[in-house]
Amino acid sequence: MQTDLLSLFGYFASLIIVISMAMSSIVKFRWINLAGALAFATYGLLIHAIPVTVLNGIIVLVDVYYLAKIYRKKEVFETLEVRGDNKYLLAFLKFHQKDIRKFFPDFTYKPEMNTISFFILRNLNVAGVFLAHREEKDILYVGLDFVKPEYRDFKNGKFIYQRLRHRFIEQGFKRVFAPASSTKYMKYLKKLGFTKDKEGNFSKKLVQEQ
Repeated sequence: MQTDLLSLFGYFASLIIVISMAMSSIVKFRWINLAGALAFATYGLLIHAIPVTVLNGIIVLVDVYYLAKIYRKKEVFETLEVRGDNKYLLAFLKFHQKDIRKFFPDFTYKPEMNTISFFILRNLNVAGVFLAHREEKDILYVGLDFVKPEYRDFKNGKFIYQRLRHRFIEQGFKRVFAPASSTKYMKYLKKLGFTKDKEGNFSKKLVQEQ
């Protein structure tokens, strides 16, 4: 019975390692790989397999080192505003169309709608794109907030809704609305402080009511 439980634990550790290899985000890969290596190191101790423990212990240290390096690294965020008919924007949307559909299944690009269009740059690398337009007088309606897989760590969202907040306020916006396009996108919005209204859309105040 005990041997069976140990075997199951070993398979579980292997499964975690396999899952980590499927992660496109380097941060998610490091965290899940760390969990898998830690589980395998524990498994090695339980079955008295010192080489297994040592090898996975080294992997744990490597993951911890790179995670610390990632979180300590200061990234420079910038925006690159573009026109709705910008050729690179159109090429970017076409290239990432399949991935965009996972989060925004009903998204159809309409250049005339997106009066606010900019790329989000991280250390001058294009990390994502933000498209929105004015809804009514003071509502910013998000048409697309897409982040490339390798940058999905919520830093883009925090940059948009925290550090760019004053820019939106200066343009007369008091609230941001975003459609509940998919379960994944809804989780993203909730983590950024959006709340769901009666119509099923998510919103976030830019200006606190007095």
